[in-house]
Amino acid sequence: MKDKIVPIASLGVGLVAFVLTLQFWRVKENELQAEWQRLHSAQRRVGVIVVRRAIPRGTTLVAEDLTETQKYPSEIMADAMDAYDARDVLTLRKKTTRTLNPGDQLTWSAIEGGRSEVVGLAPIIRHNMRAISISVGGAAAVSGMVRPNDRVDVLGTFSFPAQNKPGEMETATLTLLQDVLVLGTGQTLARDRQDPRRRDTSYSTVTIEVTPREAELLVFAQQTQGRLSLSLRHPADVGYEPAMPAVNFDHLQNNIETYNRLRQEFLRKPLLRKRQP
Repeated sequence: MKDKIVPIASLGVGLVAFVLTLQFWRVKENELQAEWQRLHSAQRRVGVIVVRRAIPRGTTLVAEDLTETQKYPSEIMADAMDAYDARDVLTLRKKTTRTLNPGDQLTWSAIEGGRSEVVGLAPIIRHNMRAISISVGGAAAVSGMVRPNDRVDVLGTFSFPAQNKPGEMETATLTLLQDVLVLGTGQTLARDRQDPRRRDTSYSTVTIEVTPREAELLVFAQQTQGRLSLSLRHPADVGYEPAMPAVNFDHLQNNIETYNRLRQEFLRKPLLRKRQP
């Protein structure tokens, strides 16, 4: 009888030890998984370009072949491309050096010629558009918080001969352009990778993308000693405000009460809509 009890007891102890060991490793696995999730949740995801469809070797890439996705830095390949890199590749009509599969990260090693040598501003200007720099900085550039890829309105303040007072000058402010893309601030371009903790706010010029006719308008505005200012827009705001008036002292004095009344009506409308069932 004792001969049977000892093996059974040993087997029972072994099973208990196995169960305890299994539970221990499950706890450790859960702890490691939780730590992995904690570390990744603290990381900021970064945009990287991936392939949408199967692309054979020697294919000239087009925009429809690519898309941008967000990945953790640890998941991104060393020579992977971001949106600005991909724009250069598409502009230069580069071909692939190997077959790419859906979901593959687009890397420089898969593109003929390797990393692009395109530098400067010209490659990021859209077709039929122009880049022009205007002397704007400090408060006129929203305290230096206007950055590349932002969208702005351009306002100008000028001195004109007074219409009702011959021989005298009057000052007026006009909105010259609305919804304008910022290509660069100072020497920082939209294609440059930027560390938001080290932004340059001391620039004195802003480079914007305009049509040829708008370029003429802005050059004339600066040559007439006009003072230009920028008004920063929300990225999703593509609205256009028609019939903007020229604001001089008489206009301000006669309409300031109207401006304040319209402002209050505008601010209250969204609140009233939210309260409706």
